[in-house]
Amino acid sequence: MYDIIVAGGGHAGCEAALAAARSGMSCLLISSDLTALARMSCNPAIGGVAKGQITREIDALGGEMAKAIDATGVQFRMLNLSKGPAMHSPRAQADRTRYSMYMRRVIEKEEHIDLLQDTVTEIHVQSKKAAGVRLSTGTLIPAKAVILTCGTFLNGLIHIGLNHFPGGRTIAEPPVTGLTENLAAHGFRYGRLKTGTPPRIDKRSVDYSLVEEQKGDDDPVPFSFSTRSLGSIAQLSCFLTRTTSETHDILRTGFDRSPLFTGKVQGTGPRYCPSIEDKINRFSHKESHHIFLEPEGFDTNEMYVNGFSTSLPEDIQMKGLKSIPGLEQVKMIRPGYAIEYDYFFPYQIGNTLETKIIENLYFAGQINGTSGYEEAAAQGIIAGINASLKIREREPLILKRSDAYIGVLIDDLITKDTDEPYRMFTSSAEHRLLLRHDNADIRLCGYGFSSGLVSAASMAACVLKTEAIRQVRTLAENFRFRPEMINPLLAEQGLQDIPASLSAANILKRHGVCFQMLFESSPAFREQVHALTSDPLVLEQVEIDIKYEGYLKRDLLMAEKIARLESLQIPQTFPYADVMGLSNEGREKLMKHRPESIGQASRILGVSPSDISVLMIKIGR
Repeated sequence: MYDIIVAGGGHAGCEAALAAARSGMSCLLISSDLTALARMSCNPAIGGVAKGQITREIDALGGEMAKAIDATGVQFRMLNLSKGPAMHSPRAQADRTRYSMYMRRVIEKEEHIDLLQDTVTEIHVQSKKAAGVRLSTGTLIPAKAVILTCGTFLNGLIHIGLNHFPGGRTIAEPPVTGLTENLAAHGFRYGRLKTGTPPRIDKRSVDYSLVEEQKGDDDPVPFSFSTRSLGSIAQLSCFLTRTTSETHDILRTGFDRSPLFTGKVQGTGPRYCPSIEDKINRFSHKESHHIFLEPEGFDTNEMYVNGFSTSLPEDIQMKGLKSIPGLEQVKMIRPGYAIEYDYFFPYQIGNTLETKIIENLYFAGQINGTSGYEEAAAQGIIAGINASLKIREREPLILKRSDAYIGVLIDDLITKDTDEPYRMFTSSAEHRLLLRHDNADIRLCGYGFSSGLVSAASMAACVLKTEAIRQVRTLAENFRFRPEMINPLLAEQGLQDIPASLSAANILKRHGVCFQMLFESSPAFREQVHALTSDPLVLEQVEIDIKYEGYLKRDLLMAEKIARLESLQIPQTFPYADVMGLSNEGREKLMKHRPESIGQASRILGVSPSDISVLMIKIGR
């Protein structure tokens, strides 16, 4: 018998299996294709707005995604540098093949992980508890807990024009059948979603004189806190072009054969990553849309056409591509397609990702209605950690919205009705100034260490960094600059003079002032700071904390108020039907979602403030 079985070898499955194994659990990872672990079936990239923050949080908890992209990235960029630090987001293009091979090697080196190439078609249940899985061969494998990370495989159906056929993730992969029906028989409710991918082209057929080159950062920032520097790594360029009015006219000629517009596709697609035909239809006033040409690796000529996701007929895809500047002679390696798949409404899981219907059964990834590698991997590591903690009879890991983007992700899933693929944005996090990518290690490393995923050495490094930040902050608050020390440099920068002696911290609060300016004004201050630390990341965090002190204090006060509501627990058997004073909609939503706390109940759409007041009075009694 295994401690934990993980079904599915995508990004969620890999992180779940690694988390379980690194916690000391015996783990079996089952995948229909072991050569495709952590395959990037769509965009060959990790990170981006909010997704980059999630990737660094996974790393802080002891996950592998950040290390994998550091080892296999082909281009690194920090996005939104013109905005405030809460918006800065790392992103990297990946070598698709090398990324998957890296994860395969890491998983095979974990002594507590066994691999099996097969398909799970049934959850074995005893006394309403998951007790193992049954395979397509009929074999029953017992386990103490099961984590399902099925991706887009559940009854997957691929669409290209009016042609459709079963498929799991790519055209060459079969779907998983039977498992949806097995779970439905246990009382789970499910729906259908849709996602899509663009055509891939031969990069040798691009006219680079007609497209705009986009290079990576000169000094790239690594994703993993354990990667000290990426150095002068080789990077590949991406390229920018645009659709034209001719492109739009060509694509419209295929609308009568589009599965999206003819009703062939029943599932809801992602609102924030629509297909090109959907963009043309919804934004008919726009004359062009950005198209990004992204290399898929060092050892391949295949290129990803970001922004051209489509399920139009293959001949229309080809004609449309050839009307785009730089792609007049393009060669298409494989067409774009849409894929429909089953997912299970996430109000049926708790904030540990354990299902409410079957104990010791966990859902992670697109089975919960999310989109994106990062969102999937985040759920995978949380499911793996919590399944391990439960087996060891320890308290679960529950991240609050003020702890991590991962906490926001899970809370959104279980409190909001998911009728389209969920994607994380910085705007989803009300505490985003607290949840920056640069401080993810300080926020979460302790959770990873207590869960058994983060080493003692990594934890010690995090503690040293935290102490260095405290010491530099204290020094900045006490070291004073006289006007004659700093005013000449302020004048050079076009900044207002200081009329009297001020602390370094007070001067740093000014827009345009940084540590380097203070070092130039006072060698003594520079020497005292460098005696405490030479880490530029420490100085960066101190500077951010000082500049945004007022906003950070406000965020912390709000988080404390919310925490008080989160501490008011609601029993899962609470009799909402018997509570007088609840609105009809509020009662219906509360019975559906079964929130675990008053705070969680307050975030459910349809539950009014008066409903919350009634609940608090009732629970108080």
